[in-house]
Amino acid sequence: MTSEARATRVRIAPSPTGALHLGTARTALYNYLYARKNGGAFIFRLEDTDNERSNEKYTEDIIEGLKWLGITWDEGPDIGGPYPPYRQTEKIDHYESMANKLLASGFAYLCYATPDELASMKEEQKAKNESIRYDNRYRNLSQDEKEKFEKEGRIPSIRFRIEEPQKIKWHDAIKGQIEVSSSDLGGDMIIVKSNGVATYNFAVVIDDIDMQMSLVLRGEDHIHNTAKQLLIFEALGETPPHYGHTALMFDTEKRKLSKRRHGESVHIAKYREDGYMPEALVNYLAQMSWTPENGKEIFTLEEACQWFDIKKVSKSPAVFDIDKLNWFNAHYIRSLPIETVVERAMPYLADFDLSSYSQDSIKDMIELLRESLVKLADIKDSAAFFFGDTVPVEQEVKDSVLTAAEAKTVLEALRANISKIPFTDPKGAKAVVDELGKELGLKGKNLYWPVRVALSGKTQGPDLGSIICILGEKRVACRLEAALGLCKTT
Repeated sequence: MTSEARATRVRIAPSPTGALHLGTARTALYNYLYARKNGGAFIFRLEDTDNERSNEKYTEDIIEGLKWLGITWDEGPDIGGPYPPYRQTEKIDHYESMANKLLASGFAYLCYATPDELASMKEEQKAKNESIRYDNRYRNLSQDEKEKFEKEGRIPSIRFRIEEPQKIKWHDAIKGQIEVSSSDLGGDMIIVKSNGVATYNFAVVIDDIDMQMSLVLRGEDHIHNTAKQLLIFEALGETPPHYGHTALMFDTEKRKLSKRRHGESVHIAKYREDGYMPEALVNYLAQMSWTPENGKEIFTLEEACQWFDIKKVSKSPAVFDIDKLNWFNAHYIRSLPIETVVERAMPYLADFDLSSYSQDSIKDMIELLRESLVKLADIKDSAAFFFGDTVPVEQEVKDSVLTAAEAKTVLEALRANISKIPFTDPKGAKAVVDELGKELGLKGKNLYWPVRVALSGKTQGPDLGSIICILGEKRVACRLEAALGLCKTT
């Protein structure tokens, strides 16, 4: 069956050797969009043969992170499917069987090079300023030579023959025609290590055959891997899937995003913890290298599924700009249903005594504060002034606002007229303050700043009438009294 005739089947195949990376999430997203747009299947599988670095906690992080973004799959290790298993560690014997076929057909051979020998060869190449590659020294061993090495206790790996010179060519779904020279592939490659574990480039080919992949969509750092894999497909007599390679992700200084350079900020979990909206992250990751034909910048995951066009994915490097992501996130915090924002914001308010407010008041509080939030984690600081009978006031603010003669006058007047404030009507509450200003001949900062400082500890903030109503009569009275005490002592 040709790849053209295959049903649409794409996959994401992360290695659980680290937390979910932004780049992996974007690759998963594009595969998901492609599958949904074309009525196909999106498969999740684990490339977990790196025994030293693989960890189940990373598997959980990857699965949870993708699902948090709204990316779900049709087949995978957690839900099964028609082509199990979906973990490479459960297919070791199968890989060995397929490697034996290549041995029998002469496309692969037993290599008896020792780790020390390979390390020495590498150092010699470095000293001569040569490219690091295997020199194919054990490609054509006689049977006597093999027996000699085995008597020495050498355990062979299996290497795949990469003939040179030759050109490996394919039409890439994103980059167009690509050509790689076999001389740039580092010599004959190991497909099964001496411990019996299949290497990435071999196992992934077998998996893609077994699971009938129609398109492999991944980062352009895999281009040389694709060339190697195409040679294995050919040796096995199998038709390969199509390939598409997306541009890598860089920061605004044109440096590749990496854990070493950027720390936890390359991981999806970091954004989840900081209170980013999954809708914002999906929207931003989707448009980093692709723009819908209608030119829209704000769109839902469902809309992206309808509009996605792989032909419109850019070949240029993708730039991850945290300021742009923050713009998206602030938009979604303001525009998502308030019930959704309240539910997601509650964990960030856990340090406060929420029992002192009704559910409606907490909802009003979050709705008021979300207008100025960039990420939900910020709400902890933004909401702090709502809790307690008094609020801290910085000395500079005391000196500049509460020592002014009119401050005491404003606060005493508001305290005396507190019974006139309609605490269920923010506009009406603000109107009471405005009316007092007219009576006292005060306006602007001379009127509002003393009230704001008394109630929130700051001169700037959200709507004053809303603050008054959310705090309620008892808290407002206590805070006015406390602020008047500061007026007397400053």
